[in-house]
Amino acid sequence: MDFLFYLAMIPALAVAAQWAAWRSKLPGILLLLIIGVIVGSFTRPDDLLADLVDGDRTTTGPRVLFPLVSMAVAVIMFEGGLSLKLGELREAGSAALRLCTIGAAITAVGTTIAAHLCFGIDWRLSALLGAILVVTGPTVIGPLLQQVKPSRRVANTLKWEGIVIDPIGAVLAVLVFELLLLNPGDADFRHALVLLGWTTAVGVVLGVFGGFVLATGFRRYLIPDHLHGVAALAVALLLFALSDHFAHESGLITVTVMGIWLSNQRGFDIEHIIEFQEHLRTLLIGCLFIVLGSRVDVASIGHVGWSGLVFVLILIFWVRPLAVFGSLLGSGLSFREQSFVAMLAPRGIVAAAVSSIFALRIEQSSEINLAGADQLAIITFIVIVGTVAFYGLLASPIARALGLSDPNQNGVLIAGADDWVVRFALELKKSGCAVVMIDNNFRKVTKARLEGLEAICANIMNEHAKEELPLAGIGHMLAMTPNDEVNSFAVRECRSIFGRANTYQLTFRSDSPRGITRNLMGRELFQTGLTHSRIGELVNQGFQFKTTTISQEFTYQDFQARYREEYVLAVIRDKSFLNIVTVDEPVRPAAGEIIVAIVSPDGADVKPNSDS
Repeated sequence: MDFLFYLAMIPALAVAAQWAAWRSKLPGILLLLIIGVIVGSFTRPDDLLADLVDGDRTTTGPRVLFPLVSMAVAVIMFEGGLSLKLGELREAGSAALRLCTIGAAITAVGTTIAAHLCFGIDWRLSALLGAILVVTGPTVIGPLLQQVKPSRRVANTLKWEGIVIDPIGAVLAVLVFELLLLNPGDADFRHALVLLGWTTAVGVVLGVFGGFVLATGFRRYLIPDHLHGVAALAVALLLFALSDHFAHESGLITVTVMGIWLSNQRGFDIEHIIEFQEHLRTLLIGCLFIVLGSRVDVASIGHVGWSGLVFVLILIFWVRPLAVFGSLLGSGLSFREQSFVAMLAPRGIVAAAVSSIFALRIEQSSEINLAGADQLAIITFIVIVGTVAFYGLLASPIARALGLSDPNQNGVLIAGADDWVVRFALELKKSGCAVVMIDNNFRKVTKARLEGLEAICANIMNEHAKEELPLAGIGHMLAMTPNDEVNSFAVRECRSIFGRANTYQLTFRSDSPRGITRNLMGRELFQTGLTHSRIGELVNQGFQFKTTTISQEFTYQDFQARYREEYVLAVIRDKSFLNIVTVDEPVRPAAGEIIVAIVSPDGADVKPNSDS
């Protein structure tokens, strides 16, 4: 295969696999690995790289490939650091710290014992595998949390563990490799402490330095806006390489610390940087899993045999629960929350990359001669596939069984609490939709609460207020304040949570002279001309909000014939799917569906008014 075609094909396959995962609700990482194995049956990146430079396939390919993989992992870890807010530590700090220390130690020891018993490999190689498989990682935890949507405290705990544990696992693997494999005769505890301290110090110092330099440049306007994203990326990659030069595998610490430093600075907005890095991360995750999956020899997996399956099951049902319950004993997490954390520990791209790198170093070292060293990357790949498949398919049912996730995402967050908006919200709630209202007018919020609605007095454009919203079961955002500008800002603030397809905006007046640019708005609610002020007029004329079930006996045509004037606002199917009516997508309700509409009084002769 031509190398240029290969380079163009991998991103296309990566995006296609993640789109298919989104449509099918299957674990995206699992599809990427399957595609990678299929691609690998035709061609492998090692062979293409070796042909490109006219080198040996067993050494040249990996030598060229692994630095590129390491750089891509650095970008992913940097983006992970940007997503960590120190305020989340109020809920998740203690649990995450325990999981990354006590839990990591239990995992390393348990995995070491399991690897020796299952595969019969040397204890030193088992210890290296135990250190590598400590990691979980944002490449797999993030997509699963988006799919499962557990409670906020559990999500924050797993997110912090997944990001922080990656550099810890990489550094732990370096310590094991240096002490047990390279220097087994003269290894001592003091040398390990010195190596650990040096690696940590280099990573933290360079990470803080990079974060401080970038933050200063942004805050003082020394870097133009169009260079913010690429400048942050360039500095992160440079410091990653520099850090690894001084202390092996300290680069992951550097980029993670740098991301955390930037995300927790006050005085400037980095949302555009985060968005740029998120898009890059999505592409890199897809490409990396396909490339690393294509390097796996399926025949080698067969040589491992049933021992691989037994090893994965031991990690899932023995090592992970023991590590979680042992480290979180007496923590603030409930038993149900601990149980879910114990059932979510997929391995990701860092484990694959680190195992491949150390396997290559063992293969190239004349001082190390351990039986089973050639199986290190294969065993890691089996663990990645097994844990991703298990957790990806069962995480959602487990979360629902434990009461930590709402299976329905048909709830709505409504910005605005005017009187008629409250009536509309009550009809949605009566139809089985979860409703959360937010408004900065205390009087309106109080009236909504008296009606039995969950209402919060806050400004939705406040970042801290948005983070504290109870969004379990909420999948739609409706901006329905009487201010077009506020609605547009609310939509933009919530797009990262709900996506563009599920953020809606109600226009105040269709003839307003202060028109909002279309690309700044959410999806336009209801029908053309049915604006905020128009609905208010209809309510003053006696129109009412009504919930009706459409059936074979009472069709939608019957519903239309019953009222002189009616406007369908939302359609609910099986109490689990909410379809908000928009200008671009009008709906036609069918039998079995529930409609929420605003209708004229029965028998009244209501004359249509033009929108004011």
